[in-house]
Parts: sequence; structure tokens; C-alpha cells
Amino acid sequence: MWIEYVGGSVCAAAALMTYGVRSRSSNLFAPSVWRGAADRRAIALTFDDGPSESTPQLLEALAREGVQATFFECGANIARLPEIARQVALAGHEIGNHSHTHPRFYLRSAAFMEEEMTRAQAVIQDATGRAPVLFRVPFGARWFGLGGVQKRLRLQGVMWTAIALDWKLSAGAIVRRLLGAAANGAIFCLHDGRELRPRPDVRETLEAVPRLIPELRARGFHFETVSQILCPTT
Repeated sequence: MWIEYVGGSVCAAAALMTYGVRSRSSNLFAPSVWRGAADRRAIALTFDDGPSESTPQLLEALAREGVQATFFECGANIARLPEIARQVALAGHEIGNHSHTHPRFYLRSAAFMEEEMTRAQAVIQDATGRAPVLFRVPFGARWFGLGGVQKRLRLQGVMWTAIALDWKLSAGAIVRRLLGAAANGAIFCLHDGRELRPRPDVRETLEAVPRLIPELRARGFHFETVSQILCPTT
């Protein structure tokens, strides 16, 4: 009986920890949102891990469709490609903090997380003239102390309604996956980079985006940045 009790407690604790670290809807370690206002037919497209050498192609595709998106950028990538980061800002897109070097935050100290986020915050502001108000944790994995860091840096945590898995799926599969998750207030996570890799292969994403946007429009959706989609209609 005692062994069963202990075993059950361990399993429950492990399940709670997994939920807190990875669940899109968890606020256990840090406050975050994973969807926006449900009172209008809007979707937010977000792109992680940039900027990269392919980001200008993505900007062209978004410009052709007249779509404003949110880019969660890594400080180290901005330091490598500051002109491309400026292009993102000048095109009117929203820029969020995605840490400096894209490390895993779990099992890390609050001081480590704060250093990563503060460095990225400074690099983004220096390159673009904008101080981010949004933060997406690398790998979607939160940890003890992150909530306090977000509060000190005045950053809103952002997860996602659906993640495209665009680092491994074909363009067609990406489109089908996101169309299946389309709903009022959905926040979609795609990637214009691959962590800190130079010249990452994001061809499937670049092919998927121009196909996805018209399909969503045909279903009656329009596009907003994350900050916009979090605000209910007044």
C-alpha cells in the first residue's frame, strides 16, 4: 500500500512538472497566453528564431499579402544580422524577445534566464529602436524563477495555439496542420530561423506561408499581431 502511494505521488508530481514546464496553457512557472480574443475572426502569425538570411524572403511574402506578423527574435542572430532585424521593424511587424542564445531554460537559475533575456532586450532595442513587450521562451519550456524575470523586465509571456513543426514537415503538411487549428484568436508558431544556425534551411516555411494566408482568408479570417489579438473588441 505504501509503495503504491509513493509511486502514485511521484507520478502525480512528474505530471504536474511536465504540465508546468511545457503545457501551452500553464501559468505555473510564469504567466503566459496561448490564444487571443475570441470575439473576432483574427489569427496571429508568429515566427521564431530569426532573423536569418531567409527572413527578407518571408518579409516579401507577407508584404504581398498585406499581413503584419510578430517575430520572436534571438539577440545573437540580431547581432549577426542587424540590418535584417531593422527590415523587420521598418516593415511594421511586431518584435518579441526570444532570448539571446536560444538555450533551454529548464534546470537553469533565474539569474541565467535574466541575463539571456536582458541581453536580447538590449540588442533588439539597439538594432530596431523598439523595446519588446512580449517574450517567447525557447523550446516552449518554462522553469522556476521565469515569472519573476518576466515581471522585472515587463514582458508578457506568449506560447501558441498551434505550432507548425515547420522544421520537419513539408509545406503542404504545415498548411494542413495550421488550417486544422484555425479558430478565432489563434496564435500560430512558425520559424524563420533554426536556433542560431547561419543560413538555415527554411524553404518549407517560405513555401507554406503564401499558401496558408489565402486559405485562411477564404475561411473569413484576418491577421493581427500578437499584441493586437490579445485585446478584446471594445
